[in-house]
Amino acid sequence: MTEIKEDIGIVKIASYKRPYDLAILLLALFLLLPIWILLATVIPIAIWLGDRGPIFYRQERAGTNGQVFTVVKFRTMIPNAHLVGPAWTEDEDPRITTVGRILRRTALDELPELLSIWKGDMSFVGPRALDVNEHLELEEKIEGFAARLKARPGLTGMAQVYDRKDDATNKLAYDVKYIENMSPILDTKLMILSVFNTIGARWDQREGKNL
Repeated sequence: MTEIKEDIGIVKIASYKRPYDLAILLLALFLLLPIWILLATVIPIAIWLGDRGPIFYRQERAGTNGQVFTVVKFRTMIPNAHLVGPAWTEDEDPRITTVGRILRRTALDELPELLSIWKGDMSFVGPRALDVNEHLELEEKIEGFAARLKARPGLTGMAQVYDRKDDATNKLAYDVKYIENMSPILDTKLMILSVFNTIGARWDQREGKNL
């Protein structure tokens, strides 16, 4: 059974998260504004030219303590992909578009999620926010899986950076380890590693899901 130790201490330590997130968000916006403008122009045009479909994709995700929120991402799959397959992707998923594969490798599809960080639904670093149905399914299959919801979900995180197999049990272990050891130093380290993954287009290269 997976448990989070010393919940009160975790809440106290996690009090740094919101000021940290806002500081990073404002600093990045100020220093990288030309790049944000370029990406916000080029990516939507590339997606639209690919298949003339919607630019954005919206999905309900499981957030802190199970609270549901809506996440917005750049669309990387064919329109209405959920009608022809599961909410999550699989190895060599044929529903992923050409532009989508580039966006997933660089994680640029997740740029609109910065709005969720601004609103407080997400943090820069934390457990990945899963589709509500996927999370509920994993809760039934893996004892203690709900423990990962004790922290605000993150744009990146320990599981996202270190888990080379998209295995739900491994993911949970990494998430619990992060929650029990979260700190500004750890968050900064994970964010730096994530930037290198984006520059090297090393995201979305894990093996298929294994429950």
